[in-house]
Amino acid sequence: MSSLDDLYRRVIMDHYQKPRNRGKLDESEGLVVNLNNPTCGDSISLSLKVEEGKVVDAKFLGEGCSISMSSASMMTEAVKGKSAEEALKLAHIFSDMMQGKEIDDSIDLGDIEALSGVAKFPARIKCATLAWKALEQGIRQAGES
Repeated sequence: MSSLDDLYRRVIMDHYQKPRNRGKLDESEGLVVNLNNPTCGDSISLSLKVEEGKVVDAKFLGEGCSISMSSASMMTEAVKGKSAEEALKLAHIFSDMMQGKEIDDSIDLGDIEALSGVAKFPARIKCATLAWKALEQGIRQAGES
């Protein structure tokens, strides 16, 4: 195992054991998207507060494997403070990364890059993308309201 793989594993486990933004927003503050992955049992409840086209806050509750829960933690950290457009772009970049596509090296993905190895395990891709699918759905809902 390479030292980079070891680092990525530690980052993933850190987010799994000490998730960032775990919890939920008051219903009056935002919207909630509930998704699950029936093939493995992962579930997420994503609370989003989007104001004037900006992701002001994001929290999640859920149950699942280390990949899905750490991905949710990383996603909420990455999108808070970004415009809805930037958050959707990041979701598309993440999706491309999960499909093994080359991504622009100039884009700083921060901790999210630790999930790049998931692309080698097709059965785990849905685990990693669950929170991101919830984000995309939530931003669409926010844009409709």
